[in-house]
Amino acid sequence: MTEYATEFPSLKFDRPDHGVLRVVLDAPNLNAVGPQMHRDLADVWPVIDRDPTAQVVLVQGAGKAFSAGGTFDSIEQMAAQHTVRARVMREARDMVYGMINCSKPVVSAITGPAVGAGLVIAMMADISVAGRTARIVDGHTRLGVAAGDHAAICWPLLCGMAKAKYYLLTCEPLTGEEAERIGLVSKCVPDDEVELVAGDIARQLASGSAHAIRGTKYALNNWYRSAGPIFDAALGLEFFGFGGPDVVEGLTSHREKRKPNFAVLNDAPTPPSG
Repeated sequence: MTEYATEFPSLKFDRPDHGVLRVVLDAPNLNAVGPQMHRDLADVWPVIDRDPTAQVVLVQGAGKAFSAGGTFDSIEQMAAQHTVRARVMREARDMVYGMINCSKPVVSAITGPAVGAGLVIAMMADISVAGRTARIVDGHTRLGVAAGDHAAICWPLLCGMAKAKYYLLTCEPLTGEEAERIGLVSKCVPDDEVELVAGDIARQLASGSAHAIRGTKYALNNWYRSAGPIFDAALGLEFFGFGGPDVVEGLTSHREKRKPNFAVLNDAPTPPSG
């Protein structure tokens, strides 16, 4: 795994079974996504796609968490610097389209919190296995930016528009159990069985017809490709927001562990309604 470790130093890789490439998010603070991991999660998919020994990708977080999302320092840098916003926006786009266009099926094993950029990987996987007490949160509007990243392209297809709007507008957390009930994840299992079940699914896919499985994934993902303009709009509105005042209050409230007070900012111009 030297080639992967050298090129993508923030991630860990191994091959637990024949044809299965495991990618592990492993970082301090519940596998928080800093600049290097964000870049790696964007750039790794074309490399995996060209790897003839990888038939299936299994993605999980180290320890008892999938990922706590972007680090406060990363968000602060985006809010302060246009060049950083431009780079991270490109990476966010590459992360989503990289997973869509990777021909290898991806299985995610979701335990603990799955937030922010980590949530992108968990939800864009072709098959997602969540623990019952997993905590899934899209926290964009709580931070003061539009729900960009992956949410607009896949949540309405996975769980329907009514549920997607409810959870994306309110940032209310979902347990793995509730996520399965509404169709946001493929399966929910006891917390201590997540890795076992996800590994079994990965092995099953690795032993199947690569041609048939990849063809089915490609065809189904045309639903996502057709939603490309929706994704582009959401991503643009998100990163426009990173340059505004709301994200400053959102980030400050996170640091101070309090609810944000956006009321004083709500007289500012907003994106088009509807």
